[in-house]
Amino acid sequence: MDERIAESSAGAVAESPAGAAAEPAVRAGTNEPAPDPIRILIAEDQALLRASFAALMNAEPDLAVVGQAAGGAEAVSLAAGTRPDVVVMDIQMPGLSGIEATRRICADPALAGTRVLVLTMFEVEEYVLGALRAGASGFLLKDASPQAVVDAVRTVHAGQSLLSPQVVTTLVARGAVAAGPGGGSGAGAGAVGPGGGGPAPALERLTPRQREVLVLIAQGMSNAEIETELGIRRATCRSHITALLARLGARDRAQLVIAAYEAGLVRPGDRGL
Repeated sequence: MDERIAESSAGAVAESPAGAAAEPAVRAGTNEPAPDPIRILIAEDQALLRASFAALMNAEPDLAVVGQAAGGAEAVSLAAGTRPDVVVMDIQMPGLSGIEATRRICADPALAGTRVLVLTMFEVEEYVLGALRAGASGFLLKDASPQAVVDAVRTVHAGQSLLSPQVVTTLVARGAVAAGPGGGSGAGAGAVGPGGGGPAPALERLTPRQREVLVLIAQGMSNAEIETELGIRRATCRSHITALLARLGARDRAQLVIAAYEAGLVRPGDRGL
């Protein structure tokens, strides 16, 4: 993370004295209690960045940091104990890597509702694909703005995938994903989900409509946009996405995006990527 996050977070730290009791939040204009905040675990080996992330998140009324880890093993342990909604995960940490920590967290049935957002300085294809195959729901670079990081947490918590456009473009440009229709021999070609065998055989079992939905997901469209684009109902859209997850062995939308790229269904330049 660059200086922007540290600078934007400094004020938040000063305004929240330790031990101060927070008043119960209520919905604006009502006496109803506000929804529970998104519970966040931060895994970052650099203390300054870790504190900056925590201050940034805690400054938002709908976010709450429930744990901080300086390494991958500690992140796995804290995740099991706190059951966060979102883990903000660095990749290069001493001991257990962020990718392996992500794999262990996502493989834990007790943490089925936890989403992992990888935040790193490196857009190396091995890191991106490794993190997504491990189960991460998003991949963001640390040169992102503070607001982009906050929005990313909300996005993955809502069940959406999040891949920086420059990251996807870099992957395809470097041959990390298949170059042609039906798969290929790129360095990243292979299974997205736990089943193995690559996306091509599974894609052959998709209906034409399911392929359309997969392409639109890979282009970054939300469910509402897909419904409008294809003229289908909300329930139908959700049914197609559920079928895609099952047939491609994908954990979430992020892995569907990778499957589409590995099969050559989507390329850089599609819808602004």
